[in-house]
Amino acid sequence: MRRHSWLWLLFALVAPFAFAAQVPAQLAPHRLFRVTLDSASTQPVSGRLLLFALPAKIAEKQSKDGKVTAIDTSPFDPTQTAVAAMDVTDLAPGASVLVDADALAFPEGFSKLAAGQYDMQAVLDVNHDYNYSGRTAGDLVSPVTHVEFDNDTTIPTLDLTRKLTHKPEPWTIPKSIPAAYRKYVDRLAKAMPAAKRHARVIDFESPALTRFWGRPMHIQGWVLLPPGYAKHPDRRYPTVYYTMGFGGNLPDLTMEATSFYEQMQKGEMPPMIWVLLNEGTPRGTHEFADSVNNGPWGTALTTELIPHLDATYRTIAKSEGRFLTGHSSGGWATLWLQVRYPKIFGGTWSISPDPSDFHNFTGADLYAPNANVYVKPDGSPNPLVRIDGKVVATFKQFAQLERVLGPYGGQMASFDYVFSPRGPDGRPEPMFNRSTGAVNPAVVKYWRDHYDIAYRIQTQWPQLKPDLDGKIHLIVGTADTFYLNESAELLKAVLDKVGAHAEVQFRPGKTHETVFFKGTNHDWLMQQDAWAMYHHVYPQAKIPAQYREEMLPDIRQWETAAH
Repeated sequence: MRRHSWLWLLFALVAPFAFAAQVPAQLAPHRLFRVTLDSASTQPVSGRLLLFALPAKIAEKQSKDGKVTAIDTSPFDPTQTAVAAMDVTDLAPGASVLVDADALAFPEGFSKLAAGQYDMQAVLDVNHDYNYSGRTAGDLVSPVTHVEFDNDTTIPTLDLTRKLTHKPEPWTIPKSIPAAYRKYVDRLAKAMPAAKRHARVIDFESPALTRFWGRPMHIQGWVLLPPGYAKHPDRRYPTVYYTMGFGGNLPDLTMEATSFYEQMQKGEMPPMIWVLLNEGTPRGTHEFADSVNNGPWGTALTTELIPHLDATYRTIAKSEGRFLTGHSSGGWATLWLQVRYPKIFGGTWSISPDPSDFHNFTGADLYAPNANVYVKPDGSPNPLVRIDGKVVATFKQFAQLERVLGPYGGQMASFDYVFSPRGPDGRPEPMFNRSTGAVNPAVVKYWRDHYDIAYRIQTQWPQLKPDLDGKIHLIVGTADTFYLNESAELLKAVLDKVGAHAEVQFRPGKTHETVFFKGTNHDWLMQQDAWAMYHHVYPQAKIPAQYREEMLPDIRQWETAAH
């Protein structure tokens, strides 16, 4: 815990029982809370203690039947809920800690919040993975408590009384799916048993990653075999390597596997082997990139796991039959894998990828003189999240909320863990200052030389062209929620400049999520992309008309590149 003032020295010297119910006058400017560990707990606990405060009227309005059971925050409305944090070590059952809710807080110290009644909840993040996974099994939470924010100096108490036990399990339907998707989920529930029978677990111990970490490290995921795989023992299949976006995990992948299997069963997707890979860690997504912080994930995938899978399943074990697709951070991972290992993969269909040209890193030009990710050159805030054309979060809000929730695991920290050099303290050097937004040019240069995809293509195209030309397919909505279409436009300009045969498709009006949709079909883009992959292996195969018409430009580009 970082201690910024003499107040903390006072806290350290005076035993908790010595504090009276009233705060001394000199402490009044800071709002304090006492958090107690339930005496029924059996052992001391450590973790990041988070306090959430939301105006009671808003909490009640958002709750079901007016019953407020949890107070949390959201990156899509980052300033609505106030959050304060401090790290706790060996908090014993029955003991308590005082939290200064002004020392590390977002959007501001709690003493600056408007007077009124708030609903509050304390969460002890014992796994330090809140930024990536939210509240998970093992975390301790308090009941939601009404607290009056006024001039009273009484210290409110929040009691950590409940240990979360729910853990998402593979091959189960989450209960928290929004009602709008209930029909879709009910459909998947019927298809899940058959998909599960055709899925095989991946739990591959990587020698390269194990050497890097000094302990056993595994690549995890699922292999989904197509319908009829067992009935055709002499048939080999194209293979699609699929990665999820930020926040994805193994149980989420089983939902995707079920969707893909159901669509293959119905003929909406061609029969292929799907390899669904988990790239989530407590430090964020490793994105299958070799990194001095995360380890050699790209090397492990391409030189260890893929040969193992080719030897185990009836794949088409050559680049012409091996494809990539993913969305968001998974979209960047697949784009990176294709550009970094062009001989191994036969094409990527990368959907709404994270920034691929760092001249536009979700709005900020990292290469500009005196670059700052928080503000534009004219001093106005740099937006990061938009919904229906309205900015709902700025880069600064997003990053500073993440900093309070934890030092790693969030989206911005995840970029540092993948892209940055390692600092003297053993952690990745931050690309930008979390307080000011100022960019570190030395770190950006490292990012450019190692991970800027557009820069790699621009500077290495003569070497890359024989194996990469015709293999890049990028799809993004023009109204992408995180402005990722802007970086894609710059990548397209570089691809055009070097004369690459590539498809960069901008879907008018589509957002980060609706980019998949066409009419009422929410799987349309994945279906079209799957048929495009299949066509490259079997050009004479019959493709359903609803996909072939929009695939024709892509098919012509591929055939031109091939000849």
